[in-house]
This record gives sequence, C-alpha cells and structure tokens, in this order.
Amino acid sequence: QVQVVESGGGVVQPGGSLRLSCTVRGAFVDKHTVRWYRKAPGKERELVAEFSSGSGGSNYADSVKGRFTMSRDVSTVYLQMNSLKPEDTAVYYCNAINLWGKGTQVTVSS
Repeated sequence: QVQVVESGGGVVQPGGSLRLSCTVRGAFVDKHTVRWYRKAPGKERELVAEFSSGSGGSNYADSVKGRFTMSRDVSTVYLQMNSLKPEDTAVYYCNAINLWGKGTQVTVSS
C-alpha cells in the first residue's frame, strides 16, 4: 500500500536547523505536487511550502521564506529548516499524491 511518512522532527534551539523528510512508499513523488503543512496548538493549519507539479517550481509561506528550502528525489521530499524560531514550533505534515502522513513534531525552544 502507498504510505507517506514524515521524519526528522525534534527539539532545537532558536537559530538552529532541522531537515524533515517525507518518504512515499509504493509510489513516486516526482511529477506530483507535494506540500508541507504545519499545525501549532491554537493555530490554524498553515501551508508552509510546496512543489507544484504544474509549474515545476517551489513556493513558500512568507513566514518561512528565506529560511526553509524544499528538495526531492524520486521517493522523498525534504524540507531544510534553518534559522528556526520559536514560532516555528508545530507538528509538520506532508501531503503527497492526496495522502497525509502522521506528522513530525518540531519544537524550537531554549
């Protein structure tokens, strides 16, 4: 069965970095739109970044632009997160080929 699995979350100090991975088992993510979302307690779900299958480009929310970068290979999409801020604390979810992963927790705190 096709499965989407996020990994790479953890606890990091402000200004630190993490790299999240979204691995798709049983399918290929190239030629498909892939999106990273995040959900913080008491906050609405936010679209963080995406690869567009139509345009072939990547887009980022203003809140993370210049700090987060997406990349990918055939089966895995990555989100490099630099200069992390406490407000980046959230559960990060990957959406690929109309499937959701279970999320990975990112906590930015001293």
